[in-house]
Amino acid sequence: MLQDFDFSILTWLQAHRTGFLDTVVPILTRLGDKGVFWILVGVVLLCIPARRRCGISVLAALLASLILGNGLLKHLFGRARPCWLRPIEDMLIAIPKDTSFPSCHALSCFAAAVVIFHYDRRLGVPALVIAGGVALSRLYLYVHFPTDVLAGTVLGIVIGLAVCTLLDRFVFPRFPALAPAREGQDGMI
Repeated sequence: MLQDFDFSILTWLQAHRTGFLDTVVPILTRLGDKGVFWILVGVVLLCIPARRRCGISVLAALLASLILGNGLLKHLFGRARPCWLRPIEDMLIAIPKDTSFPSCHALSCFAAAVVIFHYDRRLGVPALVIAGGVALSRLYLYVHFPTDVLAGTVLGIVIGLAVCTLLDRFVFPRFPALAPAREGQDGMI
């Protein structure tokens, strides 16, 4: 029943593909590939003294996402991808070999974006827009079910908030040399 609902959304998306999106969406989804984009963002933030807490937190959230998503949940659930169950001829990217649930693209992107938003809303809004675009790209590309993306998004938000809470409460106060006490004009501590 749920899988039928998932497929109805995916079928609708496939029926409404456009040449422009067929070109742009595969590029957009690469921002979530192996977390490379977000790792680079975290490293850049880590190198800026006023953004160091944010950089550390982004990298910690990505590590937690990797462990929970790829390391545990994908193996635990073992859900087949839509492109495995009902193949289509015109896939826009290579068919992934790992399982579908949860979408680790959505998970890692939202974990990183929520952390960035926590520390600096001006940077966080574009980060959340990118995360949302990457998450939706997984549906358009027919490699995840909507429930995979929803679960990845929710888990990413939870991980991002948990990492910020734990590091702000227990780690950063004990190691003040890691970063200045205040970050970003609009940031939250």
